Amino acid sequence: MKVTESTSNYDNLDKMSVQELLGNINKEDHRVAEAVKLVIPDISQLVEEIVPRMEKGGRLIYIGAGTSGRLGVLDASECPPTYGVPFDMVIGLIAGGDTAIRKAVENAEDDPNQAWTDILDYGFNDQDTIIGIAASGTTPYVIGGVKTAREKGLLTGCITCNPNSPLSQEVDHPIEAVVGPEFVTGSTRMKAGTAQKLVLNMISTTVMIKLGKVKGNKMVDMQLSNAKLVDRGTRMIMEATGLEEIEAKKLLLSEGSVRNATEWYYKNK
Repeated sequence: MKVTESTSNYDNLDKMSVQELLGNINKEDHRVAEAVKLVIPDISQLVEEIVPRMEKGGRLIYIGAGTSGRLGVLDASECPPTYGVPFDMVIGLIAGGDTAIRKAVENAEDDPNQAWTDILDYGFNDQDTIIGIAASGTTPYVIGGVKTAREKGLLTGCITCNPNSPLSQEVDHPIEAVVGPEFVTGSTRMKAGTAQKLVLNMISTTVMIKLGKVKGNKMVDMQLSNAKLVDRGTRMIMEATGLEEIEAKKLLLSEGSVRNATEWYYKNK
C-alpha cells in the first residue's frame, strides 16, 4: 500500500462539524512543513547541480500529470514575471498538454513515451534538468520522461510523497516528502500537493537567487506587467536611491527594471 493511498487517520468526516473539519485539515497540514524539512539535504544536492548547468544555458523542466503537473506549470509560469527570465528558461509540462491544466485528459498520464516527446518540442539541451513530479511516484508519463532524460545524460530529479517509489529509482536526485495519509483518503491534492508546492518554491527561488536574479531581498528583474508591480518597483528604487516617488517611477519606466534603473542612477549620479 502506498502511503499516499493509505486510509485517513480520521473517519466519519461526513458527521464532523465545519469547525471540526477545518481544524483537523489544519492539523494535518502542520505535518507537511516538517516532512519537507527532512528532505532539505536532498533538495540542496539537486539545486547545487542545477545552478551551474543553468549558468551554461541549461533549462529547468518540470513534468507531471494532474495536480502534480499543474503545480509544475504554476511554478514555471511565475518565474518570468518574478525574475525577468525568458519564458522557456523554466518549463512546466503536463500530461495531456495545456488542455489538462483546466480539465482532466483521459489516460494522458499512462503513456511512458509522451513526456520525452513533449520535452523535445522545446529542443534538446545537454545542460537541461528534468524534474518529475508525482505524488504516488508511479505515473508512467513521469517515469518514462525522467528515465529517457537520464539515459540521454541530463540531470534528473523527482518530487514524490511515497518512499522508495519506482520514480525515485529512475532519477539522480529523488526528493521524497512523505507526509502520511491524506485527510480524505487518497486526495493527494491536499497534503501531498502542498508538499510539492513547497519544494518547487524552494527549488526555483533558490536557483534564481543563485543566478543573481535577487539583490539583497528584492526582485530587481521583475517584469513591470501591472500597476502593482510598477508601484513596488518604484518603492524599491526610492529605498535604494533616496529619490522622490515621481522621479523614481519615471526612472523605472524609462530603464525597464529596478536593476537597470538603480545601476543607471549610480552610474550617472
